[in-house]
Amino acid sequence: MSDFVSGVWNIYIAVITIVSILGCALLLWMQSSAKHVEGKTTGHVWDETLEEFSNPLPNWWRWLFYLTVVFALFYLTMYPGLGSFKGQYQWTSTGQYDNEMKKADDQYGPIFQKYLKQDIRVVAINPEAREMGQRLFLTYCAQCHGSDARGTKGFPNLTDKDWLFGGSPGQIKETITQGRSAMMPAKGVKPDLTGDEIKDIAHYVRSLSGLAADPIRIHRGQQLFSVACAACHGAEGKGNVGLAPNLADKVWLYGSSEATIIETISNGRVNHMPAFGDFLGEAKVHLLTAYVYGLGGGQEAPATTP
Repeated sequence: MSDFVSGVWNIYIAVITIVSILGCALLLWMQSSAKHVEGKTTGHVWDETLEEFSNPLPNWWRWLFYLTVVFALFYLTMYPGLGSFKGQYQWTSTGQYDNEMKKADDQYGPIFQKYLKQDIRVVAINPEAREMGQRLFLTYCAQCHGSDARGTKGFPNLTDKDWLFGGSPGQIKETITQGRSAMMPAKGVKPDLTGDEIKDIAHYVRSLSGLAADPIRIHRGQQLFSVACAACHGAEGKGNVGLAPNLADKVWLYGSSEATIIETISNGRVNHMPAFGDFLGEAKVHLLTAYVYGLGGGQEAPATTP
């Protein structure tokens, strides 16, 4: 792979580009200087009567090609295109992005800073701030959580009261800033549990949310649950914040069917939310936190007046 980042490739690309442009100019010149006789054919005939005539290109067309050659040479002098040569303007896409971001920050930065100084619960009930937070959410979060923030299979609903890592303003902000990683170990590997034991636990777990389950399997599954699952989910299956979800609140991230629960216990689950702190910055994270908190699922009583 080191060959493809060698400085030789810069020279190679530059030479190929220049030779191609000059080759086009040379071809145009050769065609312009060639002798053409109006109405005379080249001797090439197709399909019995289709003949190729030796007529010159129209001048407007020929000069248009010359202009494209001149434009190409001018462009490659001003802008990057010849290997590592950056051009007279020293333009880069990164530089343009940074300049546009700086202009945006100069224009909108004071607005973001105004809300950054306010309590999240206050920002959450401000109509202007909520509109800004919604735009941020639709840009960076809706792909996973949905435009209505109600989630889908494998991506949590942000409008209910079920929070694995906590739903207070500070905890939501920490989640958005640092991201989260969650993992449930597979119990069907090696195996820790047999297929029948896993089915027993699945029926017991379903019973915790009032779902239909076999009473005999519930009894056996309860004993197995206390040994294999209670360390994380708690003796009553009500979970632990930041460690394991509540299995008794009728909220299911992957589904509540017997087959899905058996799959979860057997194969485990791995889920990850990326961190947005460095990318968005503190002010935007603050607005986004307020929007998520204001969706109705946030914990702690919201503020009523600014």
